[in-house]
Amino acid sequence: MRLKVALPVPLPQAFDYAPPPGTPTPVAADVGRRLRVPFGPRDLVGVVVAVADAADAADAVDSSALRHAHAWLDQTPLLQGELLASLRWLARYTHAPLGEVIATALPTLLRQGEPLPSTASWGWRLTELGQQQRSRLREGSKPRQLADALQADAVDEELLDVLHPGWRSAARSLAKRDLAERIELAADASVPAPQPGPALNEDQRRAVDAVLASDGFSPFLLDGVTGSGKTEVYLQLIADCLQRGKQALVLVPEIGLTPQTLGRFSARLGVPVHALHSGLNDGERARTWAACLRGEARVVVGTRSAIFCPLPEPGLIVVDEEHDGSYKQQDGIRYHARDFALVRAKALDIPVLLGSATPSLETLHNADSGRYLTLRLPQRAGNAQPPSVRVIDARKRLLEGGLLPETLQQIRRTVDAGGQVLVFKNRRGYAPVLLCHDCGWSAHCKRCSTEQQLTPMTVHAGGRRLQCHHCGARQPTPPACPDCGGLALQPQGIGTERLEEVLGEKFSDIPIFRIDRSTTQRRDALAKQLQAIGDQPGILIGTQILAKGHDLPQLTLVVVVGVDEGLFSADFRAGEKLAQLLIQVAGRAGRALKPGQVWLQTHHPDHPLLTTLINGGYHAFARQEKQQRELAGFPPFGHLALMRAEAKHIDTAREFLQAARHALGQSDTTLEIQGPLPAPMPRRAGFHRAQLLLSAPQRRDLHRRLDEALPRIPALLEARKVRWSLDVDPVDLY
Repeated sequence: MRLKVALPVPLPQAFDYAPPPGTPTPVAADVGRRLRVPFGPRDLVGVVVAVADAADAADAVDSSALRHAHAWLDQTPLLQGELLASLRWLARYTHAPLGEVIATALPTLLRQGEPLPSTASWGWRLTELGQQQRSRLREGSKPRQLADALQADAVDEELLDVLHPGWRSAARSLAKRDLAERIELAADASVPAPQPGPALNEDQRRAVDAVLASDGFSPFLLDGVTGSGKTEVYLQLIADCLQRGKQALVLVPEIGLTPQTLGRFSARLGVPVHALHSGLNDGERARTWAACLRGEARVVVGTRSAIFCPLPEPGLIVVDEEHDGSYKQQDGIRYHARDFALVRAKALDIPVLLGSATPSLETLHNADSGRYLTLRLPQRAGNAQPPSVRVIDARKRLLEGGLLPETLQQIRRTVDAGGQVLVFKNRRGYAPVLLCHDCGWSAHCKRCSTEQQLTPMTVHAGGRRLQCHHCGARQPTPPACPDCGGLALQPQGIGTERLEEVLGEKFSDIPIFRIDRSTTQRRDALAKQLQAIGDQPGILIGTQILAKGHDLPQLTLVVVVGVDEGLFSADFRAGEKLAQLLIQVAGRAGRALKPGQVWLQTHHPDHPLLTTLINGGYHAFARQEKQQRELAGFPPFGHLALMRAEAKHIDTAREFLQAARHALGQSDTTLEIQGPLPAPMPRRAGFHRAQLLLSAPQRRDLHRRLDEALPRIPALLEARKVRWSLDVDPVDLY
């Protein structure tokens, strides 16, 4: 017998090995186990994907020529039936090597060959000395807050992450003084008692009943306005899963949503809720993955990569904010977690629920075609009313830090009335451009610019630092213009840092919180900020991080600044993305009993996208946009693949793509090939970029041509000189 092993190398085939010396004859049950094998001069960790008879005439290999695997790494398969089959499908669909797809699915430590970790829970408790001295700790300090939380009993670390963000430094402080200690917990420790939820309204009840009545695989679209109570529907369905002894997986688009979601789910369900996302360290991710594999993790909440977790007792998959672009992996194996969730749910024969207030056009098309059953939540929950929207014409008006005088006045009125304000600007940093007013020079990234197209560096830290948001390059702001020596260097435009500065000057008596990628990089940073904000009156300045699912009941005014930047993009999805973003950020206002307002500053108040959204809502916009897509043959009415090439010289990239185009064959009625074309961003991190765009009316024709051509492309002479990739179903063309 021989083993066919998938390895993490950029080659499509599995590799044949003899079993490790002195081990039993392999059987079919060994498929999915990891082993360590020799590969050239290296040792690699692979996964068995088939066991074959050495004398099999269909695939005969001289068994004496086979190299022996070094050792088995698992007693039982890590990748069991359904998950391995689904990963095979993903490899075929993305045209990626199976070994690299499997490596993407495994946590880092398991990919490196580490043993499957123990899933024992760890927590903290006060020592006897800590119990005695707790009251002596300074009232309100982090150590005192943690000590108060541990007073009654030990608390699980995952629960502390949810209930007390930032607790770890306080725990270290207490431990140094022998006031607290870390202990291994019993399996049922620190599990909160389940709490009853609010009564469902008629629409929510109808949605829950429809999913519960489904049999096996059933895809649902939960189309609910912002604040309509989609999460309550999720919770009811997950509770039913738990009663039946099943597992539930909930995908959310951003790491920042997981603390809020975990807290709400833990309080309601009465079981540990496990997080799985890139913000965890390698050990934490491996332990959660192992808990999923063993069926111990009954409820899992995670971001994109959580779709790869094992579900031996599956009951339900939920994809919250299904429209969000962060579900698409943009490098490596370019999968879409929402689409793969549908594939897994079908293989597992369970319902999958896609939730959104602004469904993607692809999802709406599938619902309109009858592939998904639509469940609607047309009203906000709890008698909350939708916010009123006011479009403010900024033409020929004097702006103060990007804000109109009446906008500043409304901010003051809102805060004085006890409310919170969100000033939304989807551009972090201080300013997008640094310009010399004497000669016109602008600061640009030397690694991402070409002679024809300069890529500006963003001004950060109040003007003290320049950073490229594409390649990450940083440099100090020059004291004088490098071209003319002039001192008239001025930041142009507005970012969140500059808004923070301006609003801090205007409202020095009001708490101001800036929430963007720069302020939320550290673990639990977003949860800490939201906890600090609480219900107090204040001003939040945020990017799209705050547009995604956060519940801020005291937020009554949303001011949208810089909407014009998204109105004239060449990206065919730009209108859809902008419409979704505007609806989502507007939905943060007035989610409790207080009425909300949205003020939209724009120099294009009559733009069709804005007037359609305001007068007809998102679905009116979506109907118009679908008509335009159908005329152009763009998704969801056509199917795309993007072949990208990067090289130190643009001609090298073009030559490779020209050879690849020849391998793909001629354009015809089944497949159109455009290019080689410069990428919309023609250079990044020192590499010139070009691309081929493939489009086909039928998905099968696109994949057929790719299946025929791709085996020949790595052998092209030009392929050795470039970095190239294939993106099936690209969400953008950059």
